[in-house]
Amino acid sequence: MKCSALFAVPLILAIGACSEQPDIISEAQAKQPASAASAESPIVVELYQSQGCSSCPPANAAVNAVANQPGIIALSFAVTYWDRLGWKDVFADQSYTQRQYDYAHALRNPNVYTPQIVINGKTALTGIRRGELATALDKAKPIAGGPAVDILPDAIRIGAGTGSANIWLVSYDPRIQNVAVRSGENGGRTLPHKNIVRSLVKLGEWSGTSIRVKRPAAVQKGLKNVILVQRKGAGPIITAKIF
Repeated sequence: MKCSALFAVPLILAIGACSEQPDIISEAQAKQPASAASAESPIVVELYQSQGCSSCPPANAAVNAVANQPGIIALSFAVTYWDRLGWKDVFADQSYTQRQYDYAHALRNPNVYTPQIVINGKTALTGIRRGELATALDKAKPIAGGPAVDILPDAIRIGAGTGSANIWLVSYDPRIQNVAVRSGENGGRTLPHKNIVRSLVKLGEWSGTSIRVKRPAAVQKGLKNVILVQRKGAGPIITAKIF
């Protein structure tokens, strides 16, 4: 396996996560997390990856394998900093790259890298080894204790609670998208993506009192949406709700 090239990006160095012989995880090998995750108390799994990164397919497959499990909210963010290596990721967006930069600061990582999986905004791993993600999900505690979220026809209501947080709207495609990569490190491969993020919007800030924020128009048909109430500075996610 080729290791992704090392190069500098603004503020933080970007490196590729490498392994001697990573295993691709099939859906048949994925196991249910031991924790009692549910729609009301889910576990949020964020994958940061690029079609231009040869180390990413195993982690991508691992996240695809758990994406349909009850209580798991899996989100695949395509970052931009590998686009210069010969293939521009068709789903990449600078706002997703910035979100990963923010996690690097919050988690006190000296750099950003792909692949990276962030669970509940608290812990990070590469996800390239067999069973790595399943083990992390077994240890993860479902999100609980945050404010209630009500989805209204034209607004989103965030209930009362303690502390402060940002309110994010993430729109993603639940279908499997097979992308034929024609050049770069994965040239000649067809890579399957699931729950690929198509839009990331900050709706406002929450300060502990109940508020309503405007519900934006749908980005495109067929997408699912999730509201993330997340401590400021890319901190822990305290509420997550799909609609």
